[in-house]
Amino acid sequence: MIATRATALALGGLLALALAACGSGSGAGGAGEATAPAPSSAAAPGPTIDPGLSRRLAEQVTGDGAYARLEELQRIADANGGNRASGQPGYDASVEYVAGQLRQAGYRVETPSFPFDTFSAQAQTLAVAGAPGPAVTALTYSPTTPPEGVTGPLVVAPDAPGDPTPGCEATDYANLPARGAVLLVRRGACTFTQKQQIAAEVGAAAVLVGNNVPGPLGGTLGSVAEGRLPTGGLLQPDFDGLLARAGQPATVTLVTQSRTITTRNVVAQTTTGRTDEVVMAGAHLDSVPEGPGINDNGSGSAAQLELAVRLGGAPPVTNAVRFAWWGAEEVGLLGSTAYVQGLTPEARRDIAVLFNADMLGSPNPAYFVYDGDDSDRQGAPPGPRGSEGIERTLAGALSATGAQPQGTDFDGRSDYGPFVEAGIPSGGLFSGAEEIKTPEQAARWGGQAGAPYDACYHQACDTLANIDRVALDRMLDALAVGVGTYAVDLGGPNGVPPRDQRQTR
Repeated sequence: MIATRATALALGGLLALALAACGSGSGAGGAGEATAPAPSSAAAPGPTIDPGLSRRLAEQVTGDGAYARLEELQRIADANGGNRASGQPGYDASVEYVAGQLRQAGYRVETPSFPFDTFSAQAQTLAVAGAPGPAVTALTYSPTTPPEGVTGPLVVAPDAPGDPTPGCEATDYANLPARGAVLLVRRGACTFTQKQQIAAEVGAAAVLVGNNVPGPLGGTLGSVAEGRLPTGGLLQPDFDGLLARAGQPATVTLVTQSRTITTRNVVAQTTTGRTDEVVMAGAHLDSVPEGPGINDNGSGSAAQLELAVRLGGAPPVTNAVRFAWWGAEEVGLLGSTAYVQGLTPEARRDIAVLFNADMLGSPNPAYFVYDGDDSDRQGAPPGPRGSEGIERTLAGALSATGAQPQGTDFDGRSDYGPFVEAGIPSGGLFSGAEEIKTPEQAARWGGQAGAPYDACYHQACDTLANIDRVALDRMLDALAVGVGTYAVDLGGPNGVPPRDQRQTR
């Protein structure tokens, strides 16, 4: 999961619903392509539709099966420098493993490539008043400083209590000596990209972004082209400690390097089902460079692979099922964005549903479902029409496992983002990242209040030992119900709009 701001909010009793029952069918089976099939593919004989597919899938998929696939991803990381980051050998080996499993299961598989910018940091230091300062981490695509760094006085961006947008507008610096300064800016609602672009516009020398929650601050400026100013991240207590030193000279040294390379997605589609009413599920396959990424997002990738293999390449479905494993998510949702942008308008409209599986086995787990109808009234507006039905379906499926679901905002943090932007009905599951479990959530779900959902988020300790196998099993069951439900029928009380009514962009 990409490191930006996220919010997890209770949905309460509204989501304690039974598993979604569907009404009218969508049509006969047909041949499909893996990426952008023609909207009017000729019908072909297919298997008899299985109305109990969602129930059967939930019975057949197992957390143990997903865990076995996680063991393979751990082995791959161990054999390739400890990570599975895009552009690294561990990611390429992960692609080959997933694609091979899918071909054996009878899917039509493609591994389309796309370019992306890699990033590395050779030096990351901060000195204040001539003395070594706290540790600083260059944000991905931060422009480089000279080897000797850049120096300027520390200037604090306004950070009023309750202000969610510190440093997000040029007016924040209207009466401050920002030109040539090293700006201290609290993390907030706008992107790191926007914060550093505003800082560049007011003439700052560098930006230091302080975390607003415990744990390391990592993230991206979006792309090399969008990075305009050397930008580093600070731990929350280190940032707070610097606030009292405003006006003192600081030297920021972030010696970085970027280059453009090619990586791949994995896209697999069933050979049965309508190709103009596609049910799609996606999970990012890459890790951060710092670790093997077994929860983030080996858990979503392994769960989805277990589901795909159990479903098989020629299942008894009305609507084709397309699975995707995205590359370069951790540097800005690049794989999913390249995929959506590469589809024709007609091919975008062919996608009826998008499920997102990103972090399903957090060790101090939450049971979040994306808030498709914005009933929580927080953050982003509702998802595209039909997202509210997907939310109800997944919430009902989680309830059936014994978990009490809560809503979480479509905050743009994972690979549903490009699909939501394109107007495709979307939903998904999330067991929590670096944010803190509340006492109310601990009472609801168990686990430790006051601790992160995943204390190893984006770290080397995100290994097999970082997985809650009960959470993984429950989330997998819910994903299986969701995919199986809409693969058979897009209608019913939790249905999504048919193709001719979808307002994709």
